[in-house]
Amino acid sequence: LTALTQPTPEDLRKEIRKCRTMTNNPFGVNLTLLPALQPPDYPAYARVIIEEGIRIVETAGNSPGPVIKQLKAADPPCVILHKCTSIRHAQSAVKLGVDFLSIDGFECAGHVGESDITNFILLSRARQSLGVPFIASGGFADGQGLAAALSLGAEGINMGTRFMCTIEAPIHQKIKEAIVEAQETDTELVLRRWRNTSRLFKNKVSQEAVKIERESTTGKFEEVGPYVSGKRGRQVFLNGDKDFGVLRLISSVRRSVCG
Repeated sequence: LTALTQPTPEDLRKEIRKCRTMTNNPFGVNLTLLPALQPPDYPAYARVIIEEGIRIVETAGNSPGPVIKQLKAADPPCVILHKCTSIRHAQSAVKLGVDFLSIDGFECAGHVGESDITNFILLSRARQSLGVPFIASGGFADGQGLAAALSLGAEGINMGTRFMCTIEAPIHQKIKEAIVEAQETDTELVLRRWRNTSRLFKNKVSQEAVKIERESTTGKFEEVGPYVSGKRGRQVFLNGDKDFGVLRLISSVRRSVCG
């Protein structure tokens, strides 16, 4: 489950409990820490994760130290998978005590980092320099991708957007169809000017956001903010209008597949 798709920590609690009614298998929760106009109450989300007995947590984003410390203080401690877009950040995460890593190449949807290193390079470097297990993230959608990741040293893959197109995914059918029909060129890199680069589905809103970002003479985030609003983007999954807001891929479901 992705914690921040839930509006409040208590909504996350409800979603965790709902998930338990749907499976007897273990599941984890993702908690991503990124710049925001109104930062979420990360400690409160982490507290709900602990209180609900979740012991597998994926963290990602900036300065995860305090949240990792909070999760590791649980009894028993949470097993933490931290997502990184660079080897330097991966090594820092290991020092913070994470148990294993998700190495996220530039191909990924969502937050791509700022180093632009693709999976072939990044995974090879991870194999050579990291002392903890890792899985591969970004651009994986089938068994061939899994085989490639395993051959490069990963223990498995993260596959997200592919699962959004399944029958079971609770998003509008028209959005599933738009994803399936899209070409490899149908994404936009947004917010690079503010070093919070995100790979989003190419639609009218993301293209307008990129245009403003490139042409703005002030560089004020407020000019592009309304276009990249998460609240507006979430409605896309409900109303089926792919041009209503930014379409953040992989935000609904993420699953790890191990070899």
